[in-house]
Amino acid sequence: MRAAIYEKFQGQITIQDIPDPTPKSDGVVVKVSTTGLCRSDWHGWMGHDPDIKLPHIPGHELAGIIADVGKNIKNFKIGDRVTIPFVAGCGKCGECKLGNQQVCDYQSQPGFTHHGSFAEYVALDYADTNLVKLPEEINDITAATLGCRFITAFRGIVAQGKVSEGQHVTIHGCGGVGLSAIMIANALGAHVTAIDINQDTLELAKQLGANSIINASNSNVVEAVKEITKGGAHVSMDALGSEITCLNSIASLKKRGKHIQVGLMTGNHKHPNIPMNRVLADELEIIGSHGMQAHKYPEILKMIIEGKLHPEKLIEKTITLEEATIALPNMNKFKHKGVLVINSF
Repeated sequence: MRAAIYEKFQGQITIQDIPDPTPKSDGVVVKVSTTGLCRSDWHGWMGHDPDIKLPHIPGHELAGIIADVGKNIKNFKIGDRVTIPFVAGCGKCGECKLGNQQVCDYQSQPGFTHHGSFAEYVALDYADTNLVKLPEEINDITAATLGCRFITAFRGIVAQGKVSEGQHVTIHGCGGVGLSAIMIANALGAHVTAIDINQDTLELAKQLGANSIINASNSNVVEAVKEITKGGAHVSMDALGSEITCLNSIASLKKRGKHIQVGLMTGNHKHPNIPMNRVLADELEIIGSHGMQAHKYPEILKMIIEGKLHPEKLIEKTITLEEATIALPNMNKFKHKGVLVINSF
């Protein structure tokens, strides 16, 4: 099969022909139809993820058709059209038994713990626990936006943030996760404020449901949020993952507000300054949110089919596998205001 591979961190990504994968006894092999480019893939290419072993194929947001199944698979068959969350839980550990596959003790992550979906075929583990059958109403390109960014935003806003109608919700960073969160919070009836350094991206955020925007490159973010919200946000999400966005998110909360951290904190950003005096005195909540379980997909798929959510609006354009080898290393330059999806291998 053809695959995009890097042989050293921060090195060149090349297209190579390598043997097709084979499924484990509890896994499947999927013929990839589409796969998204995500900033998490960029973090992997940078060397921020200790699970990655070189040489490596990135990619974890995907849709496709099952091409082969392991001997123990019961719930899926060759020909099924599927997707999968970027965290595949083992289904047997304590967390999985509680329904928390997104924090499984033995999680499998395509594009991180093993080769990913920037290839014609990808092997997926723990398939019976984690695969999601795609309804006909949702096409492959739209489905490729779900596996990481959209489900991460959905769980962060709905399950962790418990956002409700009339609340002030602030989103720091308008990449794929941030734009998804804006759309979801708007659908729940919240007043959404979007924050970014790119004015074009902020204009897209308005189109997707942001009621207010703040350009962080020329504004005091905390003061601006407090003015817009008349005292602070009920729920604020750091969708980027940096010291400044994390701090601004927490500092701009109202009393008893919730900060949701979904942006990866890596490198020098692992240990940000947190105003613990405010966390204590104002009873703020700091909550992590890491993906979403496969068994929670029906709710989000239903909202898409009913026209309450439109993840396809996040897509800026589709690209080829060759174009992805150039786009991925440049993701941290934030040249794109929407999601890129590979649909040609």
